[in-house]
Amino acid sequence: MELNPLEQALHTARALVMADLAAGGVAEADIVSLVEDAVTHRRWWVEQWPEGAEFIAGLVAQDVQDALLERYGRWPLCPACSAAEEPHALDVEPELGPDPHWVCTKAAVAVAPVGALGEVPRR
Repeated sequence: MELNPLEQALHTARALVMADLAAGGVAEADIVSLVEDAVTHRRWWVEQWPEGAEFIAGLVAQDVQDALLERYGRWPLCPACSAAEEPHALDVEPELGPDPHWVCTKAAVAVAPVGALGEVPRR
């Protein structure tokens, strides 16, 4: 059975965000529930605006990041800046656009595409 493009976008977004959570060692059951909540919320959103399917990965990443901030703290922490600096979270850019990346606004660098934090060397 082939998934329709909207469901495929949601599944891809879930997988990318889960990969980033796993890379940071924070993919526990309660956090996976936050991902599922974000995907459920964005399912309604993309059903209303199907042309926005290519934006889903970035939106789900932002939703999970916001939910984690409220419950656990900043995520993902920036791997690009030195350990001597104040720990700070990465941002998703573009906020509403295709090809979302985790970006350090402090150093003005793109760190990794959403879903690829596990490929970034740690300092």
